[in-house]
Amino acid sequence: MKHIIILGANGNIAKHVIHLFVKKDDFRLTLFLRNRRRLGNQDVSGCRVIEGNVLDLHQLKQAVAGQDIVYANLAGDLEAMARNIVKAMEETGVRTLIFISSIGIYDVPLRPVLQPYRKAADVIEASKLEYTIVRPTWFTNEDEVDYEITRKGEPEKGSVVSQKSLATFIATIIISPEKYIRENLGVNKPHS
Repeated sequence: MKHIIILGANGNIAKHVIHLFVKKDDFRLTLFLRNRRRLGNQDVSGCRVIEGNVLDLHQLKQAVAGQDIVYANLAGDLEAMARNIVKAMEETGVRTLIFISSIGIYDVPLRPVLQPYRKAADVIEASKLEYTIVRPTWFTNEDEVDYEITRKGEPEKGSVVSQKSLATFIATIIISPEKYIRENLGVNKPHS
């Protein structure tokens, strides 16, 4: 059984990922968020739910201990969050991290709104973790799975990607994280 913790489990993409894994017997989900009521009426039966703050290192370490994969789907002080995630994982021996960033974090000049995403990516890339950084384009609510990936250093493509597509790609990483170790990947809908 693979143990996955989702940090920021009330996010839209995270909710799609939860839906993909909640009924699978070979995966055990831990949902970490500040307020469990934000999960709404989503089926989280069989999931462990922890109310906490990623900026609280003690809470984070307790939640991360024993997990196989940390999937971070966060907003806020991303650089500080990334530092805490790396520290918590290193101190608990958890190796695999999937971290959601943003398209455009390597543009020059860097737009100020993207600076926190870039700083978080830099923190993660400087770690010894087996990370996958995912840089999606802007989200749509389309009911489709249609995406392509680009690697760091390649020109980013497209302008949109459906939340369902992004969640499907994240699920692919969760199932086979070894395919994307220490990768930094853009995700978009082809020809968008």
